[in-house]
Amino acid sequence: MADFWQGIAEFADTLNVLEFLGLVTGLLTVWLLIKENILTWPLGIIYVLISFVIFYQTKLYADFALHIVFLFLNIYGWYFWAKGRKSAAGELPVTKTDLKPLAIVIVLSIVGIFVVAEILKTTDAAVPYWDSTTTSLSIGAMWLQARKKIESWYFWILVDVLATGIYINREIYFYAILYGAYIFMAFSGLIAWKKSMKT
Repeated sequence: MADFWQGIAEFADTLNVLEFLGLVTGLLTVWLLIKENILTWPLGIIYVLISFVIFYQTKLYADFALHIVFLFLNIYGWYFWAKGRKSAAGELPVTKTDLKPLAIVIVLSIVGIFVVAEILKTTDAAVPYWDSTTTSLSIGAMWLQARKKIESWYFWILVDVLATGIYINREIYFYAILYGAYIFMAFSGLIAWKKSMKT
């Protein structure tokens, strides 16, 4: 029993406040997204700013660059959802992506994986191919999410599974917990958005 409490104390000593804030804002951002609440976007911007510091410190450069893209996509999503609120329907509806644009997103994501990996291999990046995979798929997911497309959740499920493993490997434990929770939240989001789409 003493070992257990000693382990807790050691963990508390190494607690990274910034990672914890990333965990909290990240969870709230996804929860608001599932609820189709427009506040997901400004809170997402705060999460991105926290993530900049964490990914730079841990040399996950593709994730760092990804969050620069996320910053702009959060602004775009906020604008796009707000514009939808002013429409006759009163809210941007959840819809399916047409086959052609979905195919383009998938192809660009695959190309992005290899291009970003080659760039990362010229740096001291920790895991270039894994990092580039989550980066490329996340951009596709975020763009689909900003357009309120149901397929975004399929992308997020794959990204979250991969990212959880990467963060465990890099010992970013709060982000590993965060992305582990994201897996379950992505499934919840998929179910909730499917119901929303039907109504």
